[in-house]
Amino acid sequence: QVQLVESGGGLVQTGGSLRVSCAASGDTFSSYSVGWFRQAPGKEREFVVGISWGGGTTTEYIDSVKGRFTISRDNSKNTVDLQMNKLKPEDTAVYYCAARRTFWISRDSLDYAYWGQGTQVSVSS
Repeated sequence: QVQLVESGGGLVQTGGSLRVSCAASGDTFSSYSVGWFRQAPGKEREFVVGISWGGGTTTEYIDSVKGRFTISRDNSKNTVDLQMNKLKPEDTAVYYCAARRTFWISRDSLDYAYWGQGTQVSVSS
């Protein structure tokens, strides 16, 4: 199993950028696909982006973040980063990273066994 810790959230103005990171410890992190989810107040948790295990050759993005967000992983550091550019107020949420011990990315939060505690991202208008 892995333990996940997110970092890097904060407050930024519309159009700004933030980079959030997910650091893993425990099991071999390269054996896990990773998803970033977010949950805004009063809303359900939603999938944002995912990356496959190993070299991360496969990624998936929801349409609303395509061209603005980029996911990457560095298995030597056991991290998965999410670079968020051109942020909008609707991106405001708690962002969670999650991991599952398989190649395939899933958009269903129930498929992920391991979760971080979340990091707040706030975008002011």
